[in-house]
Amino acid sequence: MNHTDLVSIITPAYRAAAFVGASIQSVIAQTYSDWEMLVVDDCSPDNTVEIVQEWSKKDSRVRLIRQPQNGGPAAARNAALQAARGRWIAFLDSDDLWQPEKLALQLKAHRDAGATLSFTEFRRISQDGVAVGRLITVPSRITYSELLGNTAIATSSVIVDKSLTGDFVMKKVFYDDFACWLELLRKGGFGLGVQADLLRYRIVGGSVSRNKKRSAQEVWKTYRHVEQLGVLLSAWYFINYAFKGWLKYRKF
Repeated sequence: MNHTDLVSIITPAYRAAAFVGASIQSVIAQTYSDWEMLVVDDCSPDNTVEIVQEWSKKDSRVRLIRQPQNGGPAAARNAALQAARGRWIAFLDSDDLWQPEKLALQLKAHRDAGATLSFTEFRRISQDGVAVGRLITVPSRITYSELLGNTAIATSSVIVDKSLTGDFVMKKVFYDDFACWLELLRKGGFGLGVQADLLRYRIVGGSVSRNKKRSAQEVWKTYRHVEQLGVLLSAWYFINYAFKGWLKYRKF
């Protein structure tokens, strides 16, 4: 069943006890109410499961899915995608937060534009949530070739219109999210950059995305092995990607 207005929110969770409650709370606080939140616990050794279960008792739209074994973010997202009932697929990582009008504003813009996927502006916040960074802007529109050389899309801001893309899955690669957006846009259509500050992206010490050397290696692998681009074209996109990433993260 594919509900026209239902938003299925995909949230992988591992060792998420410190932050997942706040993420769930930011969804419950949405002015748009037709959603389901699929939190996939990836065999967390802490009390992530218990926290999600408590929130699920308070609001039945929050659904817990438990992985039989630890498989990483892509496998967790795929478990949620398989269970999702909505036309609209939204992504929210377990340590990030949405602003209350995120879904309402973004869905209206997305529908009006007829985009394949949409994403928004955002601000970073410190691990404790106290410090709030500068506004990170996004292009108003992005295509497959433009995304290859751009770091514009924050995963927790993304909404995909499944009525346009059909069913999709995350590849089991380091940057499963980046590879997914590329795959969806490669098939046609465009990404809409919503000019509104609707996400708080939490900077957590030690997270995989903070390892710059590893990140660079994995972006290169995405070009060469996932997108199967030649060396020169890969180098061109990588230079653009790295420069835009530097501009984006040069100051908090």
